[in-house]
Amino acid sequence: MPRRNVVAMLVAAALSGCSLTPTYKAPDVPVAPAYANADTPWTEAKPADRLDRNGWWRLYGDARLDALQAKLLTNNATLAAALAHYEQSEAFTRQVRAGLFPQIGLNANAQWNRESDTRPLRGATSPSNYNSYTIGAQLDYEVDLWGRVRDTVTAGTAEEAASAADLASVQLSLQAQLADNYLQLNGFDRQIKVLDESITAFARALALTQSRHEGGIASGLDVARAQTQLSNAKSQLTQAQAQRSLVLHAIAVLVGDSASAFSLATDDASVKVPTIPLDVPSVILQRRPDIAAAERRTAAANARIGIARSAFFPQLTIDGQGGWQSDRWGSIATAPNRFWAIGPTVLLSVFDGGRRKAGVEAAKAATDEAGAQYRDVVLNAFAQVEDNLTLLRDLGTALVDQRAAADAAQRSVDLSLNRYREGAVGYLDVVQAQTAALDARRSVIDLETRQLRASVQLVRALGGGWSA
Repeated sequence: MPRRNVVAMLVAAALSGCSLTPTYKAPDVPVAPAYANADTPWTEAKPADRLDRNGWWRLYGDARLDALQAKLLTNNATLAAALAHYEQSEAFTRQVRAGLFPQIGLNANAQWNRESDTRPLRGATSPSNYNSYTIGAQLDYEVDLWGRVRDTVTAGTAEEAASAADLASVQLSLQAQLADNYLQLNGFDRQIKVLDESITAFARALALTQSRHEGGIASGLDVARAQTQLSNAKSQLTQAQAQRSLVLHAIAVLVGDSASAFSLATDDASVKVPTIPLDVPSVILQRRPDIAAAERRTAAANARIGIARSAFFPQLTIDGQGGWQSDRWGSIATAPNRFWAIGPTVLLSVFDGGRRKAGVEAAKAATDEAGAQYRDVVLNAFAQVEDNLTLLRDLGTALVDQRAAADAAQRSVDLSLNRYREGAVGYLDVVQAQTAALDARRSVIDLETRQLRASVQLVRALGGGWSA
């Protein structure tokens, strides 16, 4: 067969292929026109103020957090593993894409042979000993008549895109976790400062009570109450320091450092809750990497239906080989020693006990499963945004009242101490006022920290700075 005819046959066969994959459409999910809890100060986003994908945590204005985030990108082991997984997926896509092209190989063979004297049908003139040398090439090409190879590539490409989204999702999750831990650390630093100040005040109160007791003005019961209050505050300080250490260790792991050698100086400066721009809910479908991954896996599962269906149709391959073969090595590359063969091979399974039908049903069920998982991810994403919007709003309201309570509690401390010095009240009133004031101040810090952490989770729920 002339060489140009072979090439023409391959091109025509490739162009005549079709696909048995159903037309893909992303699963439908209910999307509200707006968030239910998008109250002030959470403003609608404009194209110019969407979060920066490479630095959304800069909203908090903390240079130390910026440095930690940079270390996370460089050193985090979980992120490195996710990157390696994506690279595997990328390589697999290149592997399956190679099936679109002919596979060409070279071979060389040298054999020294000895035939049996009693081999059946051996010719009388056949030599018992002979040499065989072969140099050649071979070609294999599957003509993709039914789209099996192209659907495999489509599925592989979708899986690669899902792995890329998985990588972005892991990165966003780790960055949010680091920001959350850092804000917790700041909260503990502020709690420790309040406890240190309270311990100093309680120690002065204990000294005052002991002095009054020695002067016969205060009772031993007052001294015991003052000592109890001081000891309780010291215990709370130790507990807060222990909790800070645990958070510090978690930060060390995230940035790829040893917990035993990692440290961060205390920083009790308050962090303001940033104003986070909100898009309409439908934008989440494009911004969240876990949604993108779920959607791409649905597309990959849909493509595998076409792969399963193609098994019902004949598989056509073009096989070819050629080269030189001789019993003498020195003269092997001469025209008389040339050989070649090329032609199509058709393979069709006639009976398989229902295997192919089951394969199609399994592929359809897998697509339904992927679609259901996609809808679940989307609905949970909307719920997470609403949850954190609710927390931000309600914690903000609670914080206003708690700050008012802390101010009132401090005034009670001042009044009770003055009245105690005057002998108008017992030390029990002072203890109760100081305890209430300490609890109120710590509650303010706790609410502020929880609100900051909710803002981080809102950014994460919105997809961070990631975009498709």
